[in-house]
Amino acid sequence: MRGLVLGGGGLAGISWETGLLHGLAETGLDLPGTADHVLGTSAGATVAGQLASGLPLAELYRRQTDPTAQNHEIVPPAEAVAALFETFHGLLTEITDPDELRRRVGAFALAADTVPAADRLAVIAGRLPGRDWPAWPLTLTAVDADTGRPRTFDRHSGVPLVDAVAASCAVPGIWPTVEIDGHRYMDGGIRSSNNADLMTGQPVVLVLAPMADPFLAPELALLEAAGQYVLAVTPDEDSLAAAGPNPLDTTVRTPSAEAGRAQGHRIADQVRELWTP
Repeated sequence: MRGLVLGGGGLAGISWETGLLHGLAETGLDLPGTADHVLGTSAGATVAGQLASGLPLAELYRRQTDPTAQNHEIVPPAEAVAALFETFHGLLTEITDPDELRRRVGAFALAADTVPAADRLAVIAGRLPGRDWPAWPLTLTAVDADTGRPRTFDRHSGVPLVDAVAASCAVPGIWPTVEIDGHRYMDGGIRSSNNADLMTGQPVVLVLAPMADPFLAPELALLEAAGQYVLAVTPDEDSLAAAGPNPLDTTVRTPSAEAGRAQGHRIADQVRELWTP
C-alpha cells in the first residue's frame, strides 16, 4: 500500500506539484492513480482536490501553464505578505510550544483584514474542476484558529470539498479563515507544511514538499521508525528559481509547472524504485 503526501507552497507549490506529477506520469508513473491514500495540505489540498475530479494530469497541467486556462486568483497586497513573514518570524523566535504557537497564529489570522470570505471561496471553487469528494481515500488538513488544534477532513466528515480545500489553504493574514461547523479554520500548514507524520499505515510513502519545512525531517524519521519506506521530493535548483521569492505570485504558475514537469522526468527512476512493487 502506498501513500502520497502533497505539501503546501502557495501557487508555486500547486503548479510545481502538478507539473511533477505530470512529468512522472509521462514516464509511466501514475502516482495519483496508484496511491492508496492521498494527504493534502494547503497547496497540496488544492492539487488533491483537482485530482479528485478525475481529469487527466495532462489537462490539469495545461490549466497551470496555459494563461487562457488559468484560474482567476486574487493577488494579495505586498504589505500583507510582508506582515505575514514578519509575524511568523517573531512568533517562531518567541514561542517554543507548538500548541501556543498555533493559537497565537490563529489570533493573528482572526484579527486580519482580508478579502471577503465569499470572494476567496469563489477562487477555491474555480480551482476545482469537480465539487465531489473522490471514492479513493483523501485527507485534507486544517487548524482551528481559536484553539490551535489540528483537524482533518475526508469524505466522511460531512464537509463540502470546496470548504475543506479553502480551510486548508487559508493562509493567516492573507486569506480569511473558513467557518465549518461553527469553528473558524486556517491553513493546515500552520501545523507543518506537509503533515507527513499523519500518513500512517502505508508501507510506502512519497512526500512532495514544495517549500522548506523544519518539521519534515522529524516527520520522516517517525515514519521510518515505524517501518515505512519514505522518499521526500523537494524542488531542485531550476524549480526553486522558477518559484521565485513569493510563492503567491500568480506569474510563477507557468514556469513552476514547467520546471516541475522537467524535474519529474529527471527523478523518475528514483521514484519508481520506491513506488513500484
